[in-house]
This record gives sequence, C-alpha cells and structure tokens, in this order.
Amino acid sequence: MKTLAIIPARGGSKGVPRKNIKLLGNKPLLAYTIEAAYASKLISEIIVSTDDAEIAAISRNLNAEVPYLRPAHLAADNTPTIDVIFDILQWYKNQNIFFDAVCLLQPTVPFRESGFIDNAIQKFVDYGTDSLVSVQEVPHQYNPHWCFQSTENDNLEIATGEKQIISRRQDLPKTYFRDGSVYITKATVVLEKKSLYGDSISYCESNPENYVNIDTISDWHKAELISDSLQNKLK
Repeated sequence: MKTLAIIPARGGSKGVPRKNIKLLGNKPLLAYTIEAAYASKLISEIIVSTDDAEIAAISRNLNAEVPYLRPAHLAADNTPTIDVIFDILQWYKNQNIFFDAVCLLQPTVPFRESGFIDNAIQKFVDYGTDSLVSVQEVPHQYNPHWCFQSTENDNLEIATGEKQIISRRQDLPKTYFRDGSVYITKATVVLEKKSLYGDSISYCESNPENYVNIDTISDWHKAELISDSLQNKLK
C-alpha cells in the first residue's frame, strides 16, 4: 500500500504563537512528528503542508518535502483539515502521482510510541475500513452514558438519549475519544467523498502516559515536562 504522510503546520497558530517551530526541548515541535514519520516502515512519502516560508524551510532542513506553499484560503483558523488533504491529493493527481491512503500526523501531538504509526497502518490494512483513528478510552466519570445535556425547560436528559441511566460503573460500555495522533484514510474516500472518515472507521488505541495535544500555553508547559522526563530517561 502506497501511503502519503501529511503533516499540517500552518503559520498562524493563536494559542501558542508559532508553535510548530517553537523549540520543545532542543528541537522544533514539528521535528518530533517528522522523525516519527521517518521511523515508519510503511509510509511511502512524507510532506509538510504549510502556508509559511519559515516553516517550509525548517521542514526541508528536517528532510520533509514541502511540495508547495498552501494558499491563504486553506490556512485560516476555520479551514477544515479535509480541505487541506483534498487539495494535496488533487495536486498530486495533477502530477499523475497517486496514493492508496493518506496518514494525517498532527505536530501538536508530538509524543508517539515507537512503532505506533506502523501498528495503526497495519490495523487499517487488516480491517479494510475506509479510515482509522487513534483513540484513548474515555474515563468512566466522563462516559457519555453518564453525561447530561440541558433541555429547553432547563431540565437534564442523558446525552445518549437513553431514558434510564446506567447505575453501575462496571456496566458502562467502553467509549473512546480521538486523540489526534494518527488519522488514516483511503485516498479514494478523500477525493470522491471529501471525507476524512468515510462509512467505516477502525481504531488504534494510544498509550495515554505521555499524551498531550498542544493547543494552549498550559498544554505547552505539560509538553515541556514530558520532554524533560523523556530526556532524563535517556541519560
């Protein structure tokens, strides 16, 4: 299977300005994901999608391809990720270059276990679904069967729509949230349905031990603590 790894890294991040090239430990945040992609044996090509010349230059210095600078209309705060991926695949299609799948790797989730990307890709192949997402289990206290939403009368109803609440923790079904580490999608699903998920989704469970998804300064501080801890383990 020919798989294109796409690492999105626009220049206009708000929560942590210039976070994609901000130094975390001794290297730019972006480097963690590029290195994880290069450690994969199942990824065919690695590119960084950016609108920013400095990010492009740093990416190339890290041996990632930047085939073109992303146009401004695909680099806004509210630009859907699927639009970016669709544009990239169309660009390659115009060059008569085709892929079986795309693997979206967000640089804001820098710490991936060794072999995790390949494990996810292999599961995607084995299950034959339209897509695969990396997930973590929702803690039982936040399980949607124990969550409520407000009604128009300011009453509460179970968020899942059930009439009776599950009273015992042991009876709760496992639920998961997308952790943003890995998304894999058939290229045909992106091009024909303009969807990141398609009709069937498999999953690969991540280790939560060193997990952070950097969106705010507090997330960045957590990432610094994790980075320091990982570096100390190598000493």
